[in-house]
Amino acid sequence: MDDYLERYPKTVTLKGNLEATLRPLVAADEKAFHEFFCTVPETERLLFKHRVTEPEVIHDWCQRIDYGKILPLLAIADGKIVADASLHQQLGGWKRHIGRISVVVHPGYRGRGLARKMIQELIDVASDAGLEKLEAEFLGNQQAARLAFAELGFSDLLVLPDYVKDMQALAHDYVLMGRHIITDEEYAGMG
Repeated sequence: MDDYLERYPKTVTLKGNLEATLRPLVAADEKAFHEFFCTVPETERLLFKHRVTEPEVIHDWCQRIDYGKILPLLAIADGKIVADASLHQQLGGWKRHIGRISVVVHPGYRGRGLARKMIQELIDVASDAGLEKLEAEFLGNQQAARLAFAELGFSDLLVLPDYVKDMQALAHDYVLMGRHIITDEEYAGMG
């Protein structure tokens, strides 16, 4: 994974000529990372798998960084964390060729193409890491997020009605989206 980390920090330009720096999460980001998650509206945080406003959760994540299993990629703009996108990998077992991507963008920085740039960045990392497929999990009502992934080649693999429950124990549809990663060898054979 060290080879992939050498590409950071990387500066990207977003709509409105805003520049953001992409780089991996480090332990020293703990306070700012917690503050970032606190800016996400509560109605959205209810849909998360983890209680991200609890300092202990963020502390654990920041103290147990293992880029080989989870690569948390941050976007920094205006001196603060404005997005988090993560690539999750299993290092063994029957899903070792499949990565999972998740992304969260600060409400004030949405609509600028940041989620799309971060998803594409993690697709590139996954490809370089030799992964063959990518997944992304959603609740059925996360339409904007699903659209961002669909624009980058993800499609619905599975929809299970009322399958998961949010932090208030309300049932939601579970949606699994996925896409195949075309390797250099496959791409060369397409001509």
